[in-house]
Amino acid sequence: MLGNLFAGFYQFADVFAFLVLSAAGLAIIFGMMGVINMAHGEFVMCGVYVTAASYHAGLPLPLAQACGTAVAFLIGMVLEAVVIRPLYTRPLDSLLVTWGLSLVVTQGTLVLVGSTFPGIGTPLGGFRVGDYTFSAYRMVLFAAAIGVLGFVWFLFLRTRFGIQARAVMQNPGMAQALGVRRNRVYALSFGVGAGLAGFCGALYAPTMSLIPTMGSSFIVESFVTVVVGGSSVLLGTAPAAVALAVIRTGLNAWYGQIIGQIGLLVAVILIIRVLPDGFTGWLTRRTA
Repeated sequence: MLGNLFAGFYQFADVFAFLVLSAAGLAIIFGMMGVINMAHGEFVMCGVYVTAASYHAGLPLPLAQACGTAVAFLIGMVLEAVVIRPLYTRPLDSLLVTWGLSLVVTQGTLVLVGSTFPGIGTPLGGFRVGDYTFSAYRMVLFAAAIGVLGFVWFLFLRTRFGIQARAVMQNPGMAQALGVRRNRVYALSFGVGAGLAGFCGALYAPTMSLIPTMGSSFIVESFVTVVVGGSSVLLGTAPAAVALAVIRTGLNAWYGQIIGQIGLLVAVILIIRVLPDGFTGWLTRRTA
């Protein structure tokens, strides 16, 4: 009995962690900044490849993952300054540009690195509950997802940068008139979003086959989670991840992975129909 209960929680935690970690960076870039970043999966891939390369160069896995996160953060800041900044008032153009970047990065990785790259074995081993054995690293991913939500809450609600970032997102002209360095805030916010995507890739590097197209496996879940959640990471992405994880876990258990994926997308359509502003709008109205 205990094993069955924990198995259900374990499956929920695994799906929840994947949704939160893959969507957190996109929620900042797309949900808060209004930039439709079609290269989000390539930031995730950057975290994966840099982590694997650093690990094979001799760094311990946590330091290799920190390198993957940092490189994605820096690339995000550079990309924002060079490519994204002129396109804030042109969302369709930003969509096309980032889509083009994703194609260039994917094909460039294929040419430079090849179709495969040496992977990393899943660390920490397993543990047993009842008749079932579980991966301990999957529980680390769940804890990391909770930690990411706490980090975003602290960064945007309890720091000076967070106050400035929210001011710039709501009224950039007024924020700049009050002395806020708007371009720096945009660059750092985009960098944080890219860094969180890289952190997601760094965490999942030991669990995946490393191929240049791996970013596409993150893009669908991240976008639907952000769309269902709305503009706020905490009021939107977190409850959206909980709801979608419950739906997918139940359908996976009863009908299998394919029905679980289909049911997830159907649930997204229904939720958007009922809550056009996502969970953020619904919770904002409930607490107003």
